[in-house]
Amino acid sequence: MNDKSEQEDLSYKNNLYPEDQEKVDGFLERGVNSVERKPFRPGRLLIMLIVVVVGLSIFSQWLARWAGIY
Repeated sequence: MNDKSEQEDLSYKNNLYPEDQEKVDGFLERGVNSVERKPFRPGRLLIMLIVVVVGLSIFSQWLARWAGIY
């Protein structure tokens, strides 16, 4: 590969002017983007979903029995 084709392959990485890249970097370091967050835990979400669904199911069965429908 010659130097020109290597530069063409890397050109997609540097498609902003340095001033614009500084603005983007500054924006990413402000506000919501700068807050460190805990990692997403899908297992906890799944357990919470199961607890809520089971709880609502039990409540609806109790309500139906209390109202004399079931």
